Amino acid sequence: MTDTFPGNRFLQHSGARYPLIQAPMTWIARAPLATAVSKAGALGMLETSSSDIEITRREFAAIRAATDAPFGVNLPILFLRQNEAMEERILEFLMEQKVRFVTTSAGNPRRYVERLKAAGVIVYHAVPSLEGALKAEDAGVDGLIVEGAESGGIRNAEEVNSFVLLQAVRERVTLPIVAAGGIVDGRGMAAAMALGADAVTMGTRFVASHESPVHANYKAAIVAAGVDGTMMLPRPPRAKMRVLRTRASVAMADGVETQGRVSSVIEALYVGGDVENTAGSAGQSAALIHEVKSVQAIVDDTLSGFWQAIDRLAALRGQHAD
Repeated sequence: MTDTFPGNRFLQHSGARYPLIQAPMTWIARAPLATAVSKAGALGMLETSSSDIEITRREFAAIRAATDAPFGVNLPILFLRQNEAMEERILEFLMEQKVRFVTTSAGNPRRYVERLKAAGVIVYHAVPSLEGALKAEDAGVDGLIVEGAESGGIRNAEEVNSFVLLQAVRERVTLPIVAAGGIVDGRGMAAAMALGADAVTMGTRFVASHESPVHANYKAAIVAAGVDGTMMLPRPPRAKMRVLRTRASVAMADGVETQGRVSSVIEALYVGGDVENTAGSAGQSAALIHEVKSVQAIVDDTLSGFWQAIDRLAALRGQHAD
């Protein structure tokens, strides 16, 4: 099995071995998971949603101590700007540490892109729409994370699924694209690249890994989810969120105890394992996840499946040659 992707722009930007990123999920995407992903040859991502410089320093140092492999950091603009002093400290710390690859999300990347690029940082911005992609390109980012409506967590109110969104963005934008939403394996990776992506992101797939820090009950709920195992909830004022279909999330859809349920997720679900009384984030890809595996197995199986899909498609050319 070859593991080379000659000329891949994402790999040139990130330094990773494979064109595969672990999504920067709140609380989950810290040192244990990000380190395992980077060691496996993909790109581990550290989240900074807590807006706490001490947590960022601690988790960053833990990853650096555990591996020499490249990793990246996500800056969720909406959350960080709520504490501008802490936001500034986190930015300064990352530039001091000479971070190579950063993703921005949940806001206008112009807030950071000029300073980060001046410091030699590669910046990719997460977008849920063609309009967002065009604005991010105009802001000067180096690449895009294109998130389809299949993704878990907070989503754009106007849903566009990956199959259409990837093609729409690729028609108009020349930047490298990382596809996010609905991808858990090599078939999904091959499909995304056929639609114009240079790399793919997995979130829910890595939540259901041995190295993921969440409670085993949460992982089991992802594995047990069927094709209708997730649902969308309103996220006022202008967003939605995709979560597991549970007793609590169904009640929340009817307007029952919405805020309390959302705010309890980390302690009640991630730590405590209470699935039915919380609304845990999960993408529609949960329906394609059938077991909890190690990060290394997930990456290896994805790459193996990718090349099998590519070989199958290549064989079609021979079958129909003139």
